[in-house]
This record gives sequence, structure tokens and C-alpha cells, in this order.
Amino acid sequence: MNAGPADLLRGLCDTIAARLSGAELRERVRQVRAGLDAPLRVAVAGAVSSGKSTLVNALLGLPVAPVDAGECTFVVTQYEYGEDDGHITAELTDGGAVHSRLLPGHRLPAEFGVDVARIRRLRVTLDLPSLRTITIVDTPGMNTVTVANERAARSMLFGSGDEDDRAQAMIYVLRYVQKFDDTTLAEFRGLTDACGMSCVNTLAVLGQVDRRGDEGDPWPTARRLAAKGYADLRTSVFDVVPVIGLLAETARARPLDAGDAAALAALAGLDEDDLEDYLLDLDDFRTAPELPVPAEVRHRLVERLHRYGITSAVEAVRATGTADPGALAAHLLERSGYASAGRAATGSVAAGIAHFARRADQLKALDALTRLRAIARTPALGADRATLDALAAQLDENRPIATTLGGLRIFTAAEALGRGTLVLNEEMTAELLRLARHDEPAEQLGLPPGATPAEVAAAATAASMRWRTLAMMSEGRTGGHRARDVLTVLEDLVSAALDEVALEEAAHGTAQGERGPSASAGGGEALPPVRVDPAAIEALRASPMVPADDRRALELLLAGAELATQLGAPPGAPRAEVAGYAAALGARFRTLTHRPLSLRQRRAAETLCEAYETIWAHYGDGS
Repeated sequence: MNAGPADLLRGLCDTIAARLSGAELRERVRQVRAGLDAPLRVAVAGAVSSGKSTLVNALLGLPVAPVDAGECTFVVTQYEYGEDDGHITAELTDGGAVHSRLLPGHRLPAEFGVDVARIRRLRVTLDLPSLRTITIVDTPGMNTVTVANERAARSMLFGSGDEDDRAQAMIYVLRYVQKFDDTTLAEFRGLTDACGMSCVNTLAVLGQVDRRGDEGDPWPTARRLAAKGYADLRTSVFDVVPVIGLLAETARARPLDAGDAAALAALAGLDEDDLEDYLLDLDDFRTAPELPVPAEVRHRLVERLHRYGITSAVEAVRATGTADPGALAAHLLERSGYASAGRAATGSVAAGIAHFARRADQLKALDALTRLRAIARTPALGADRATLDALAAQLDENRPIATTLGGLRIFTAAEALGRGTLVLNEEMTAELLRLARHDEPAEQLGLPPGATPAEVAAAATAASMRWRTLAMMSEGRTGGHRARDVLTVLEDLVSAALDEVALEEAAHGTAQGERGPSASAGGGEALPPVRVDPAAIEALRASPMVPADDRRALELLLAGAELATQLGAPPGAPRAEVAGYAAALGARFRTLTHRPLSLRQRRAAETLCEAYETIWAHYGDGS
């Protein structure tokens, strides 16, 4: 199994730490190493009264975060996995710590035995399986997303302005508005950029989408606004999703009890128009003496469901004829918009969290790269300076990412798009963002879910031509390096898809040894061999950068008497099959051009790729 980016960076951290003599530098590198082993840190941020704390509770499935103004709403609170469920550590600005516990019902206490101004951060351990992979960081609400500088932004969101103290992904809760004005968009982009966030690790959430009183069903408008928000912010966020955080919190963290369900059943017995009139003014609903539900229960329902939640719950009771608390919780969760239907990759908070969880190692590696580059720029003398210079050379962002860190190519290109160092037209912007948002090749290429491997290969090949042109036009510049990163990913998609095509053909008995006479007549004649420079091919074979399988392919290229056998295909293979072999080999050998080859070897690899691609273009259409 190939090592992933996080594994390779762990090894790099171990090597660098062992070579450094300065204790402070060693400790910083070890902190980066520890971050690669820890759960992904996801900060939840947002404006004051945007519904951030209710969303935190929904994420945790516990009513821990206070939703009313209090001292702890001004403190960064980190919820992390721990077997000592409910333990609180208040980390102080002077380096000390104060310990306490959550109140019964998993609630933060109002006080911690120390002046809140002295608290740098609260750390709360919870015995929740979900926190084994993701740590939730609840941040103080902000009156504006404007920040003066990077340090102020990190301090505001994560409790410290230090480079080593930051989250690796962010969920930002925006107030539900009718449109995003230019000022809000500019401020949001400035905030994410200052905090090291981008479209690969930022999810924007439109909270409180049910608070418009003039709409019985808020969802059509909310979804349109979210789609428009994504169009405006797509280079800064992974997705923009609407949610009714209060309903999600109630369903997941504070479920209705039997008394609440009975009250909803009683309200369901009222005339539909009469109940609607009462709910137009929630103060009247709370206090009206003639309603068949006690005032304190109505007050609790408003607090936990608000108008849309009460209406939705009552509709569910009327539709089913029952008021089961469990069924009501499931109904409210669905109406909250918290979760996607099925396994959707986008469109909801749950989908965004799943996206972060699937890519946790990559996101941690991306953060580790940023931190290691900052360490490499630290002033140092003697052997430590030489070690840091070597580190900088390995991680230079103005070079194509090393093949061993290939899993980060799309993320790095997407970040460059957000920063403006990779400038793309509309078509290529959409291509890159699809590659960053999705995991399945068909979705990454804009194809329907049931697309065949041959269709995937064709779409990836067409896209690779555009990116190859951009990489050549921007050669030597950051944009060219990032374009080549995307090109490599597309070539990998081509190669993988063609491998699937070959497997399918073998499974259906279309290998050469099982073909009947009609297959040979359809194009099985021997094709003339391709001419190559034997000296250049031998020079390429001699490179230790060439894997054993690729060296074998080079041997076939030199020894084959016809084109099919030169490419490793069966003798007399049909032209379309020969073209498929050529496309797969072109994609494989294109990756060699990103490796540290000699000038002669690199030129040989590039010439070879061009030859394979010419074969694919010539025979791929059956000509």
C-alpha cells in the first residue's frame, strides 16, 4: 500500500527533528508531527446571534454549548475525545490550568472559578466516537467578519495568534440574509485567507433560515440563496448550505419528551386556521389562556422549535395520527436540513462534516505543509540553518508537489485559485472545483453517477488537454506548477479508468486468446511499430526514478515487432484496444516528468508521452 501524504510528512518531521539541535525548533516540528496524529480540528465560527451554538450542539449531539449570552460564550471552547467524559480544563493565559466538570445533562457551568479574562481556552473531553476523528472548536461570536491582520483573526477564532494554534477546517455560520453584498463577500474572503482557510476546508452555513415570517415553507428561498451564495463564494468555500440549527439541536441534542409530544398532539387537534393565527404572534401563542396546552409547555415549545418547528411537528402528527417522540425527532431532523438524503457529497451540514472526515488526513497534511514552511523560514545558524534550508527545498510551493505528496495536488491548486495565483477561465474553474469537492471520478468530471470507465477516461483525457496547454503556457510560474498538479490528477484518472476498461473486457472474454474470427476482422491486423530513439529509452530505463513496471514497458517498446506488442497488448489487437493501451501508458509516463530526472531523461520521457498520445489520437477513433 502506498503511503499517503500524512504518513510521508510524519517521516519528514521525524527526520528533521532528529537533525535539529535547537530545542525550540525541535519542539515546533514535533508539534506538527503530533497534529498529524490528532483528530482534525474543525472550528465553528460565526456572527453574534447567528445560531452558531445551536449548530455546535447539533454536531455534538449534546446540549453542551450555551445558547444564551454568558461568560463562556466569550471563550474558545474545544470539544475533544476523552474517556473522562465531562472533564473541563481551563487553559490560562499565564500557562496555568484550572480543572472542573460539566454539570448534569452535559452542560457547561456558568463559572470556572477564575476570571474569564484569564482563560485562553476551554478544553472539554467527551466520550463520543465521532470525536475520535474530528475535534470541534467553538469560537466566540463576532459582530463583524472584518479583521485587521492574520494574528488578530487567529486569536479571534482559535484563542491565540500563534501559527501553531489554529484549526485545520472551518464551519462559518452566516446570518440568513436576502443577498450577499460586496462588503460581506470581501470581508468573508479576507477572514478565510487570514486564517489559512480555502475552498477545500471551509463550509459556509446559512443559519436560522426559518425566521422569515412571510414564508410558510422557507426551504425554496433558502436553497436558492445558498446556491447563489456558493456561486459568489465558490473559490473560498467547499459549499454553502442552509440549516435550521434550532431544529437540528432539538432533534439531536435535546429530544422532545412524552409531555412535549402530548402537547403537540393537543395542538394538532385545533382548527388548522386557528392554530396558524395563534402562531403569527408567538407572544400570543405563549400567553393565550384558551389553548389546550399549559403556558409553560408552550413557552418550552417555542424555545425549542420556534414557529416553523411547531408547525412542522403538528403537520407530522396530523399526517400519521401519532405523536411518538422518536418519530418526531426524525421528522424534525429531516426538516432542519442538517442531513443529506442518501450519501450526497454536498448540500448539508452532515455532508460537509463527512467531507472533512473523509479527507481528514489530507487536510491535516495540508496544514502541516503550511506550518513546516513557516518553520523553514525561521532564523537559524549553522547546521540548523542548513537543515531548514533543506526542508524548504523539499516543500517549495513554487515547484510541482513531489510525487509522494500527490494526494494534495488538487487541494493546493484550489488554494492557489482562491489566492489568485492560478487564473482560470469559467470552464476550468468549474473543473477544478468539481475535482476538489467530490471523491468519485464521474462526479469529479461532471458526468452522471452511472458513467462507464470509458466515458470517464474520455472526459478526463479531454480535460487533460486543456490543463496541459495551460501548464505549458505558464511554465516556470506558480500558476503553471499548479496547472501541472491538476494535469497529473487527470492523467491518473485516465489511467485508472482505462485499467477498469481492460478488466471489463477481460471479464467478458474479449482478450485476444478468446476472440473469434470476427474480432480479428474488425481490426486485428498487425500495425506498424512506432520508431523510438533506443539510446534515449535506455537512458530513461537507467533512472532509479522509473518504477519496475515502467522499465518493463520500456523494454517492450524496444523489443516489440509490431505496435500492439510494443505497448504490451496482445499481437494483432484491434486498433481501439491499441489506442487504450497507448492512452494508459501516456498517463503513466506523464508522471515521470514531475520527478527529478536528468535533462536528457526528462526530454526522453516527454517525447515518449507525446508518442503515446499521438497513437491514442490516431487509432482511438478507429481510423
